[in-house]
Amino acid sequence: MIYWNARTQCLLSVYKTTELVQPLLFYLATTMKSEWCLISFIGLIMAKEHYDYAANQIVAFRDNISHPVGIWTTANGRKINYKEAGSTLNKRLMSHDLFMEVMTKFNRERVPVRVAHAKGAGAAGYFEVTHDLNDICIAKVFSKVGKKTAVAARFSPILQEIGGIDTSRDARGFAVKFYTEEGNFDIVGLNMPVFLLQDPLYFPMFIRSRKKNPQTNLYDANMFWDFVVRNPKTLYNTLYVFSDVGIPDGYRHMAGFSVHTYQVVNSKGETYFVRFTFKPDQGIKNLNSSTAQYLAATEPDYAIKDLFNAISAGNFPSWTAYVQVLNFYDIQCAGFDVFDVTKNLPEDKYPLRPLGKLVLNQNQVNFFAEIDQLAFCPNNLVPGILGAPDTLYEGRRFAYADAQNYRLGKNYENIIVNKPFVERWTYNRDGRAPVKYNYGNVPNYYPNSYYGPVPYKEDHIVDLVEIFEGPGDDFIQPREYYTHTLSSGEKARLINNIVDSLVGVTDPILKDHSVKILKAVSLDLGERVYEGLMANQTRHY
Repeated sequence: MIYWNARTQCLLSVYKTTELVQPLLFYLATTMKSEWCLISFIGLIMAKEHYDYAANQIVAFRDNISHPVGIWTTANGRKINYKEAGSTLNKRLMSHDLFMEVMTKFNRERVPVRVAHAKGAGAAGYFEVTHDLNDICIAKVFSKVGKKTAVAARFSPILQEIGGIDTSRDARGFAVKFYTEEGNFDIVGLNMPVFLLQDPLYFPMFIRSRKKNPQTNLYDANMFWDFVVRNPKTLYNTLYVFSDVGIPDGYRHMAGFSVHTYQVVNSKGETYFVRFTFKPDQGIKNLNSSTAQYLAATEPDYAIKDLFNAISAGNFPSWTAYVQVLNFYDIQCAGFDVFDVTKNLPEDKYPLRPLGKLVLNQNQVNFFAEIDQLAFCPNNLVPGILGAPDTLYEGRRFAYADAQNYRLGKNYENIIVNKPFVERWTYNRDGRAPVKYNYGNVPNYYPNSYYGPVPYKEDHIVDLVEIFEGPGDDFIQPREYYTHTLSSGEKARLINNIVDSLVGVTDPILKDHSVKILKAVSLDLGERVYEGLMANQTRHY
């Protein structure tokens, strides 16, 4: 029997208060009775689970190497002596080479931030196929059960600036880069199954409406709700944002959705359509508003820290990947536009087909090099996956590539974290670093007679289908979501969150219009929001 006495209770709680717990428990395990061995083993596990790896990173670095990594040098390799590094006082700075290098490099070390998804976290790992897609898709990445492909992932709130909080009420980016044998394949999705809008022209407008007021530099509820009222396409995503899903409990407990319906082709040249879904094996967990506000004040980098510490402790987050598969007949009989990214594909009508496991088991060694420079683009496709035919996808193909060219330079694909594992032969030359060897003396124009890179011949050439995108009904699926998907408790929290947001609207006409458009989704929803505003005794109600 284990002696569950006061000494035992003390031992099991000591991991919370001291960093000496692991050596202490190891000593007990090797010198005491068998029952102490078990207690010590349990304590070691608990200590590991509660250890703050992120906070102790720099201490662990020192302890792991026990001596300086090397002699300090200039960027050109000249060694720095103690006198030069000691002080610049009473010296001519313009002739102090070390000062000039340090200051000029410091002034230029920031790159342009992302206009959306500026703050984020990420990790590396692998994707393992558990069910192949050979019957519908020739992409080798999904061709064989047991096949593993290296991946990198980045998660991010859409609207938060660098230095913002991780627990804001917002949609989250869920982006995965597959380093396949046929080139990089990127899925640039969200933690919600529906996108923000359908027309790419209005994406910059959407972002501006939810960012800060151009004069006050403060978030503005009038701007937010004005855009929603004037763009009903945003309603479905807006309901998700104000639901429990709007504040996930870190990145490990949120799902991922490709949002777009991709066209794929099999070895026979037959066309199918798929949407990708990633469900967390850790379970979906969300934060209520009060907890989120507390964490915003006490742990603003909550999600980043949670992901880093979990991977460091060996608790590797994983997601089960699925696809929803459609053929041309399914599209014709759907009753709505399956390519409309503001519409969901109901799982009861289009069941989830298992695909594989996404596992993240490697933290970054350097955040800027491996996460901030990680560049995703919907245009990164592989043979067998043609992309999506909708206009938003076409717009994103341009916008993401253009943003990476601006942020990281035209050669951003040469940055290690973005570089495909396959050999590349392009006609891209010169420009900002990194250019690597710039393809040496290989001919730099096409076509040529001198054995430069040539295209390959494809057996089955299938073009992306052309579709007609109409306005559609923007209220049916939001109404179904509110009426039949949400529980009574989830509805109550959704309404409270909407009321909290509308309290900040100072334009009485806009507030009226906001309530009316919510009533168009569901009379119950609109009336309960109105009652909530009345109960709050806001200025205009």
